[in-house]
Amino acid sequence: MLEKTQNSPVSRKPQRVVALAYDRLWPLEFGIAVEIFGWARPEIIGVPWYDFTVAGPVEPIRTIGGMTMQPPHGYDAVAGADTIIVPAWRDIYERPPQDMLDAVRAAYEAGARVVSYCTGAFVLANAGLLDGRKATTHWRDLPELKRQFPKIEIVEDVLYVDEGDVITSAGSSAAVDCSLHIIRQDYGAEMANTIARSLVTPPHRDGGQSQYVEAPYQERAGQSVSGVLDWARERLGEPLTISELAEEAGMSERTFLRRFREGTGVTPLKWLRRERVFRAMGLLEKTELSLIDVSAQSGFGSVETFRAAFREIAGTPPHAYRKRFELSA
Repeated sequence: MLEKTQNSPVSRKPQRVVALAYDRLWPLEFGIAVEIFGWARPEIIGVPWYDFTVAGPVEPIRTIGGMTMQPPHGYDAVAGADTIIVPAWRDIYERPPQDMLDAVRAAYEAGARVVSYCTGAFVLANAGLLDGRKATTHWRDLPELKRQFPKIEIVEDVLYVDEGDVITSAGSSAAVDCSLHIIRQDYGAEMANTIARSLVTPPHRDGGQSQYVEAPYQERAGQSVSGVLDWARERLGEPLTISELAEEAGMSERTFLRRFREGTGVTPLKWLRRERVFRAMGLLEKTELSLIDVSAQSGFGSVETFRAAFREIAGTPPHAYRKRFELSA
């Protein structure tokens, strides 16, 4: 059996990623783009990373909080980009500058993948890129996005929406989830996990925005579902049951189901299904195991069940996913 060394790269030319900047920029979302796509982390990754740059007005700009920045390039620098990152837009009731909209649309029409963080969706909507598509933004601004752009198919309770060449994400922290999703597409699950560990964040958060709309969930002293998640991840190849998970958490099944849903936004079975697919992704990237073995080691009862779950979550059949990360001899 051949096996890749950890984080060995898929052979490709580094993608050119351009993050947009503008006056009264929200530094958090912009910083996420810089941190994830602009820092090569050579001591961790050891592979060619994204070719990252920033495009914005030719004059210095201010950020929320009083900092001043000078983008190194004008908006014409988005031409030739493979991916464009649009951070949160400063005012959802203000139409973005026409030169920025024109640049984004021209790059999209030339084949670029366009990504929005939070209210950056309003930039994409004003550029006409979201009509007839599914999209999301921060839960607080979803009604206004729907009002201003009725042709968009609003998706409310998600962290991000992937429409292929257009990806929109929810509130600030969802920008991290969206970015890890992009890395998972470009470099594979193992690399996304590595970056997640570097950021000290989960490689994938289940659930949607609704779990954040109300008051934050408070766990009782001595009772937590977080420990059960790590416990279950170490046993994904086993036929785990709700009763076993509840016993590990020290709760009744009824209490465990309620608290798991409150804490993660999904049911335990849905969470397990997704985690098993992520485990299968890593096996497909790193080994030449048969699909029967990958299915078994990931905890699926049959290859048919595995194929269906993988296609639903990964968006592609297992064999096609493996082909993207072909093993080298």
